[in-house]
Amino acid sequence: MSRPRRVLLFMPGDDLRKITKGAASGVDSVIMDLEDAVALGRKEPARAVVVEALRTLDFGTTERLVRINGLTTGLAEDDVAATVAARPDGYMIPKVESAAQVQQIGLLLDGVEAQHGWPLGGIRLLAIIETARGVMRLDEIAGSSPRLDALCFGAEDLAGDIGARRTAEGVEVFYARSAVVIAAAAYGLQAIDTPYVDLQNIDGLMADARRAVGMGYTGKLAIHPRHIEPILAAFTPSDEEVTAAQRLVDAYAARQAAGAGAFALDGKMVDTPMLRAAQRILDRAGRGAA
Repeated sequence: MSRPRRVLLFMPGDDLRKITKGAASGVDSVIMDLEDAVALGRKEPARAVVVEALRTLDFGTTERLVRINGLTTGLAEDDVAATVAARPDGYMIPKVESAAQVQQIGLLLDGVEAQHGWPLGGIRLLAIIETARGVMRLDEIAGSSPRLDALCFGAEDLAGDIGARRTAEGVEVFYARSAVVIAAAAYGLQAIDTPYVDLQNIDGLMADARRAVGMGYTGKLAIHPRHIEPILAAFTPSDEEVTAAQRLVDAYAARQAAGAGAFALDGKMVDTPMLRAAQRILDRAGRGAA
């Protein structure tokens, strides 16, 4: 099973001070960004900063991800080549529009891991779906590579790509937001929701994060440290939810051991779909299923 990714925090790849702050924040993943957060003339210095961060900072249990530039920019392979020797935990690929793009980075990593004697497939990939073509090709992208752990949704870029006007309700991107979750579930991948771009509106962030949880997302991208706690709260089940889920899983296991199928618990019928829902709650809590 993939590691928990409830909060994935972006930090500019050319700012070691901010990356240091992110490394100490305790989030599930820090994304050192070589794409949008870095001006075109600072790509090479940013790669050097990312390498320094990977080699010198203590991230604790926090995953160390690098967001490279898009495959159509001509910068992506150089981003990987310049940083991979420092052995990040994974790469995030933006604006993915085909299986071939994911496979291109996967093949590059195959060669590096073989050269260094590292475990094959150890460096993971996360794909951001943020264009109309990416949405239309979700099926092939989701099944593109055994390295792929997650599909991430990028609402802002998608809205720009299709000419939509962003709204608080998100109706203009709802189809794509749902499609990403469905494709991820179909291929056993995590679904990571779009960042919330209003840095001051914490109530709006909480509502948006809860909406993402309800849709089936397993985590959310963050663009500021003040968004960490609200997102974590939304994606972490309450003690009551965990207790109820564990009780259902235990009861189901006991009934199965006795040779019984569906049964009633607290006046409600329990069957396989309810079991899967309970297991997802336990997974979100980091406990797994009994």
